[in-house]
Amino acid sequence: MDEELRSLTERLRQESHGSAACERLLATEDHDELAEVLTAPGQPLWARELAAFRLGLAEDPRAFESLVLLLNHRDPPRCASAAYALARLGDPRTARAAAALATNELRVAYALHPVRLLVELRAPESVPALITTLERRLRPHDPYRRVALACVEGLGALGDTRAKRVLSEALAHPALAEAAVHALARLPRQRQG
Repeated sequence: MDEELRSLTERLRQESHGSAACERLLATEDHDELAEVLTAPGQPLWARELAAFRLGLAEDPRAFESLVLLLNHRDPPRCASAAYALARLGDPRTARAAAALATNELRVAYALHPVRLLVELRAPESVPALITTLERRLRPHDPYRRVALACVEGLGALGDTRAKRVLSEALAHPALAEAAVHALARLPRQRQG
């Protein structure tokens, strides 16, 4: 059992108070049974999360919508589990959804995991979304420093020269300056004409 699944299993067993339903969802190999949990009325959140996570790892596209909703949840462990499953789902809509969540100013408090997912995906949407998100975090007194730091580190990891300007601007922010130096050092040098 991989670490993310083990962590999710422990958390959801506690949430479900060790219910037989939880154990059944953990044990089943029937993807239709898991998918039914996503659409059946009255299912507890822990059951929907477990079903979506397992379907995501199985690369079943029926998990996509539930995982995107969980990626934008107020509970960080749910966001982290959803990001992990979405990265493995292989759905072509994932990067676009993560970019929309990362750049949504109304939900910026929950943008950390979408930002990290964009870095992991390395999709065409990743760099533009991270640049946009970071530009907005460079305003004076912005309270979302963890999101800004994830953008800086992510842009360094992606190594795209389009990020040079915004990373240079991040140097002026003490909480981001060290990470920005490292990120800028990872960008390819532009050839002199």
